[in-house]
Amino acid sequence: MSAQRTVRRLITYALLFALVVITAVGLSGLLGRLLVAGTELASDDVAGLARSLAFALIGGPLAALLWWAVWRRLDDPEERSAIGWGLYLAGAYLLALLIAATNVLNSLSSLIGGQGLEWRLSLATGLVWAAVWAWHRWMWHNPRKNPTDLADVPTVLGSVLGLVLGVGGAVSALSTLLDAALRGAATEVSVGKPWWVSALQSLVWAVGGTIIWWWHWKHDGGRRLQTGLADVALITVGVLGAGILTLGGAGVALFVVLRLLFDRSEPLELLLEPLAPAVSAAAIGCLVWVYHRNIARGRTEATLQGGRLVTSGVALVAAASGIGVIVNSVLAMTATPLAGAGARTLLLAGISSLLVGGPVWWLAWRPVEQPAATGAGLNARRIYLVAVFGLSAVVAVVTLLVIGFRMFEFFLGEVSGGSLVDRIRAPLGLLVATGLVFGYHFAVWRQDRAVLAAAGPVRPRTIGHVFLVAGSDPAPLRRVIDEVTGAGVTVWKRADGAAGAAASAAGVAGAAGGEAAGDAGSPENRLAAALEGVAAARVLVVADQHGGIEVIPLQG
Repeated sequence: MSAQRTVRRLITYALLFALVVITAVGLSGLLGRLLVAGTELASDDVAGLARSLAFALIGGPLAALLWWAVWRRLDDPEERSAIGWGLYLAGAYLLALLIAATNVLNSLSSLIGGQGLEWRLSLATGLVWAAVWAWHRWMWHNPRKNPTDLADVPTVLGSVLGLVLGVGGAVSALSTLLDAALRGAATEVSVGKPWWVSALQSLVWAVGGTIIWWWHWKHDGGRRLQTGLADVALITVGVLGAGILTLGGAGVALFVVLRLLFDRSEPLELLLEPLAPAVSAAAIGCLVWVYHRNIARGRTEATLQGGRLVTSGVALVAAASGIGVIVNSVLAMTATPLAGAGARTLLLAGISSLLVGGPVWWLAWRPVEQPAATGAGLNARRIYLVAVFGLSAVVAVVTLLVIGFRMFEFFLGEVSGGSLVDRIRAPLGLLVATGLVFGYHFAVWRQDRAVLAAAGPVRPRTIGHVFLVAGSDPAPLRRVIDEVTGAGVTVWKRADGAAGAAASAAGVAGAAGGEAAGDAGSPENRLAAALEGVAAARVLVVADQHGGIEVIPLQG
């Protein structure tokens, strides 16, 4: 019976999603025709009009009927807690927000550019999808029928979407300003419109994306979320994405500077062309990167260690790529002494990548320090090392195959011109860099094993997941749980908000399956003692208003 309900929900929500999209497309087409009626954009597209009418007049009533049936079922707590309801609402919310935001912002930027009446079609689509977004936001915040599972997904996805749009617009706007300052009137001639128009259009996207990000990050409480998805989004977008943007922009900017100093083989205008986008990407990316790394420092040890390892990985790729390119350029100069400007340009590219990635990797990885991570942080470090080994193996296999192919082609073929070294120098440089990366991290892996062996046997993990009910400041309790058990932690805030302050003032006392009082030792030690001997897949930890801790193992 449960399987039947699952299949029924899957089909129902998939059909509802499709009908909502179809209806929105039809209404967008009809509203667009209404807005452009009597203009040169109006056309006699009978097929398009028929499609819009069919989508709106047939898909609309069907969508309304199916939604009414679904909405009635949501009075049942089981239906409300079904994962299908949460998935549908999150998917429809994100899609509507994406289409509405991009079309509305495109309409505003088109108005600034004075691009005819095309903005009306984008505005029509944006208004319809904005209504769809508002409708799903209302359902998401309905106190009686909002989803209890995946309830925080729209907040996380909305903040990520706003951040991406805002960063893209800010980079483009700043790039236009810097390009106009560096290259002057040449920009206006090449682009075909004044530079300030492009800057204002990009600024519209930057402001719009920032508003979307702020609304979900601040207003909807995305910054306070400490779920698994929130931490993954924080590391993936705020640290990894911003790190790639920063290091990529800094590398290109340094490459342009090195070329201006040592390689003037091209006209000055061509040399300066990538400088403005690179500086803009590095500046905006650095702001986003630093902000999210500071946020990660206030999270769990696993999140903090994950952010550090992601930063290390991005910088490692940049540094290793620089080493590979340097080997490639040196082999080019060795094989062809008259290689000239091409090999010099390649060498400068490798040096710039190494100079940017190397220091960042050193600061993030801290190779001179002994591994101090414990619990989930140590697991993240192990996963990182395994990922490095796997990627190194893949790169090594591919480069060996390419080298073998080039060698066989050279000895068996009749193609004249070019030496063997010239044919294999690019994959050989990549292979050398991969070998260095693999060798170093293999040594680190063996060192970690030796340290763990010297520290004694690892305590078995007896708790799978902890649900922490705390007051306004659950961070100290969460940190102790993470360090002692290594289990995942889900924080539930008390409505009275008094437990966190009371726990800090009166101390922490607890026992497995009940409450115990005591004032010997620090609060962290007392909570750690309360968790000793607890073995359960899920454990509930409740911080009461008097500073006590109740540890309750859960069944199932």
